Amino acid sequence: MKCEWVKANILLYIYDELADDARFELEQHLGRCPACAGELAEARGFKQTMTSALPVAEPAPNLLAASRMRLQEALETAERPGWWHHLVFDLGHLFSRTRFSPALASAIFIVGFAAGIGSTYKLANGERGGGQAAIASEASQPMESSIAGIRAITQQPGSNKVEIKYDTVSTQSTEGSLNDTRIQQLLLYAARNNYNSGVRLDSVDLLTQNPDNAQTREALIYALRYDTNPGVRLKAIDGLRAYVKQDVRVRDAMLEALMNDGNLGVRTEALHLLEPVSADSSVRQALLRLAREDKNQFIRSRSRMVLAQLPEID
Repeated sequence: MKCEWVKANILLYIYDELADDARFELEQHLGRCPACAGELAEARGFKQTMTSALPVAEPAPNLLAASRMRLQEALETAERPGWWHHLVFDLGHLFSRTRFSPALASAIFIVGFAAGIGSTYKLANGERGGGQAAIASEASQPMESSIAGIRAITQQPGSNKVEIKYDTVSTQSTEGSLNDTRIQQLLLYAARNNYNSGVRLDSVDLLTQNPDNAQTREALIYALRYDTNPGVRLKAIDGLRAYVKQDVRVRDAMLEALMNDGNLGVRTEALHLLEPVSADSSVRQALLRLAREDKNQFIRSRSRMVLAQLPEID
């Protein structure tokens, strides 16, 4: 990752506007680049100064999420991009090539956010005139782009029935079996996009009951790599344990967790699940590195013990 990209996206990082994968990569770069870390400190200081001088009320999370999703949907379905489309992309091009001062960058970010909220308001007003039939249809089968967030997930005791409450303009709910396609879609959405770590944990917990599904396994791998809550990552590991031997993607995710995760419990569990495949060249190489260099004494000693049990390579 280049420093130019990091510096261009620091403001998005500060305002929690980066996607999880981009946020993870940026944080990894900051850990090894003092110059970019200094840039982050300066930007945070500027934000703090601006907040102290001109406090701004935070929008409700549901409104913010719904605004982003509806704006994205409107842009994707637009048939003929006009001057606004070109302006957005011209600004994106300028952002990637020009080193802005913090004040100018903040101003552009605020203007863009306000425009997104305005577009959402117009879209919402336009939808109100579309008739009750269209509203009823959307309420019964909401598209993922119309979901502002998953509020709660509850499994009925002694059955495979699940109730999921989700927010659009207002909170709604749907019920169905774990095998129901709509229930599975909402669970996958909650595992990746919800602000509430408890809801993400409930979603991943239910998804682990059917890890044979390819989409479900991808969601568990994503949670293991990028979820900020260690409890969610541990739950994802539990759902992936049966696939370490047969699925290279699962094995790679476990190796990544073992080498880079900040939680010792997650690393320990990943190491335990990789022991049966320690003869794999990539696993062996990782264990050799951990046995020599890892800062944690348990990880070092356990890696040495696993390596000692492996046959010598001719």
